[in-house]
Amino acid sequence: MGKYIIALDQGTTSSRAIIYNTKAVPLYSKSKEYPLYCPKPGWIEQDAEELLKSQLLVLNEVVEWAKQNLNITPEDDIAAIGITNQRETVVLWDKKTGKPVYHAIVWQCRRTAAFCEEISARGLDDVIREKTGLQVDAYFSGTKIKWILDVVPGLRERAKKGEILAGTIDTWLMWKLSGGRCHVTDYTNASRTMLYNIYMQEWDTDLLKLMDIPECMLAEVHNSSEVYCKTDSSVCGFSVPIAAAIGDQQAALFGQGCFECGDAKNTYGTGCFLLMNTGKDPVVSKNKLLTTIALGYNNEIEYALEGSVFMGGASIQWLRDGLGLIKSAPEIDVLAASVPDTNDAYFVPAFTGLGAPYWDMYARGTLVGLTRGVKKAHICRAVLEGICFQVKDVLRAMQEDACHPLTTLKVDGGASVSNIMMQIESDFLGVDVIRPENVETTALGAAFLAGLAVGIWENKDEVLKYWKVNRRFSPQKGEAFRERSYQKWLKAVETSRRWAE
Repeated sequence: MGKYIIALDQGTTSSRAIIYNTKAVPLYSKSKEYPLYCPKPGWIEQDAEELLKSQLLVLNEVVEWAKQNLNITPEDDIAAIGITNQRETVVLWDKKTGKPVYHAIVWQCRRTAAFCEEISARGLDDVIREKTGLQVDAYFSGTKIKWILDVVPGLRERAKKGEILAGTIDTWLMWKLSGGRCHVTDYTNASRTMLYNIYMQEWDTDLLKLMDIPECMLAEVHNSSEVYCKTDSSVCGFSVPIAAAIGDQQAALFGQGCFECGDAKNTYGTGCFLLMNTGKDPVVSKNKLLTTIALGYNNEIEYALEGSVFMGGASIQWLRDGLGLIKSAPEIDVLAASVPDTNDAYFVPAFTGLGAPYWDMYARGTLVGLTRGVKKAHICRAVLEGICFQVKDVLRAMQEDACHPLTTLKVDGGASVSNIMMQIESDFLGVDVIRPENVETTALGAAFLAGLAVGIWENKDEVLKYWKVNRRFSPQKGEAFRERSYQKWLKAVETSRRWAE
């Protein structure tokens, strides 16, 4: 058996590869950014071939490093590859040529909002929620597939003949890495399409008919941890098992060791995603949270409640790349820490609408409360607070649904390294915020699941011992502060609602 696991973490703006040893220590990591395309307001696309090239590049760079520094032979020493991916983003490609027929449509894209409104007007919201656990929203993959089939001439007929395949990014990567021999997905990614019945564990014929999507396009659905195929030597330069596929937020939940009912984590990535493990019993939300599949493991399904925030770390990226207000992401911490508050400015990062618990596809980003006393540092702090307030929105709804208080919140993702933002979060929530030593828990979750599939680790209890605390942030503000600031936040949110309608 090999001694190393490689995780491929395919994100919204970059692809990453990390190699781990059998003690789950990350030994080397490479990442590469690639572009997003925004042909119209609210439209967000990726070139699936560019995405693939970036992922292959970092995979090969990690393997070359391991050859030189660990003296490995890939086939002998790499036990498996695990894949975790941005969810909901979807690719359609020609089965024969393997070429995409249209740009990948990204999870943040709003182009199918009108069709979602049409579905709601037909009174189908409850039906879809009862089947999929999801809110009707342009966020999910199904309406994106429909849109591509609608706009590319002749594509639907070709799809019905079995000539066109569709998949989320995990499916696209496995198809390409296996040389076109593997068209699969896992339960977690399937559960994000708005086409999959999470209770029956099958593609739903009624929903496929509603969107006129041929089922033959869609991938076989498997566990999140099992050997699906091997990489093709002509593609990767070596042949090793691909033994895990899981949506990025579910991977982070697993990587954080949230194995028990009530365990919760929040990932501060491009967006923010708060998940709570509800075990083998799905919890139906009364507060517009999502009921989703957390894991498929040993042929058993576990569920989670989820609240999705569309703009998390991407708001900081906008400050840097869009406005040029900061030169690097760490600079926002320095500026935000230089002032005690926001001088009563509030920032609602609804650039692509609002997710849970509002689900407003037409909300747009808003900066309110400006006076001449508001400086760059106050705006930077308001951006961090806007991210944290969105998490508070979700957590309040989640606590009501789960019927028990959350006493701690585990955090991860790139933006969680910000000490000031994690302290702000703790102050807003009134609970301890716990950051692990390894904040890249998305990749770690994929590595754990791949290792479990091939016998590197025996069970969940064994991998849990590798999770260690880096820092605990405790509230430093009182309840009066929390309530006062939160009421102003809610007022700011109302100014952003249905702006683009």
